[in-house]
Amino acid sequence: METHFIAYRNSSIHYKQMGNGPEWLFCFHGYGEKGRSFEIFEPLLGEDYTLIALDFPFHGKTDWQEGLLFDTADLIEIINLIKPEEQPMSLLGYSMGGRVALQLLQTIPHQIKKMVLVAPDGLHKNKWQWLSTKTKIGNQLFAYTMRKPDWVMGFMHIADKLGLLNKSILKFVHYYLDDAEQRSILYRRWTTMRKFRPDLVLLKKIIIKNKIPIHLIFGRYDRVILSKHGFTFSKNAKAYIKVTEIEAGHLLLREKYAPLISQLLVW
Repeated sequence: METHFIAYRNSSIHYKQMGNGPEWLFCFHGYGEKGRSFEIFEPLLGEDYTLIALDFPFHGKTDWQEGLLFDTADLIEIINLIKPEEQPMSLLGYSMGGRVALQLLQTIPHQIKKMVLVAPDGLHKNKWQWLSTKTKIGNQLFAYTMRKPDWVMGFMHIADKLGLLNKSILKFVHYYLDDAEQRSILYRRWTTMRKFRPDLVLLKKIIIKNKIPIHLIFGRYDRVILSKHGFTFSKNAKAYIKVTEIEAGHLLLREKYAPLISQLLVW
């Protein structure tokens, strides 16, 4: 395993390089995680793939100096600084990284050989995320809430008492809103990644037209990313989009699940 930094405009992009296989596999991590989350796959995939696991802006050791915007064009430029341009690659994405992978597939399908997405975001329209990052008023409200979250926490506790809110979601919100630094980071991360919003209708047409195999893996008890969105997305495209549901929650980048995920990349 090797650690690398590459210069991109005014920024320094950090990534892990693992394995020495002939195929390229780009790995995209989830919110609040790092490229090193994919280290568990090196013993399983290192002979078949050279794995590249980036740290996204405001994550890990990447030093992002391009403002609060990171888009597909940036990602493609960075990828082409690492591997030979136009050389095919496969994608492995987890949670937020799944949304990034879907957007990349939509943009450069001719370069994608196969894709495995683990508990992927991006398979349904998140109205709150759209409102908070894609509209001016919503983004202003989002910024205000990150400074003064008491109003939204009060609302959520009322919803919890009325039985309208899942306990795991309330715990998730507390984790990110109780700490001022975490709120500041959340605002920067969500806002910076706002352009990664795949068009699912167009994306499915691209997958079918280019015959790109996609495998989606979900935890049956995941309350953050629901498997039903994967099954909906696979309708009328089951020849290319496969869905697997396992007895787990959202945290699927674990050593015990790595063999299953790896098998889907070597078939």
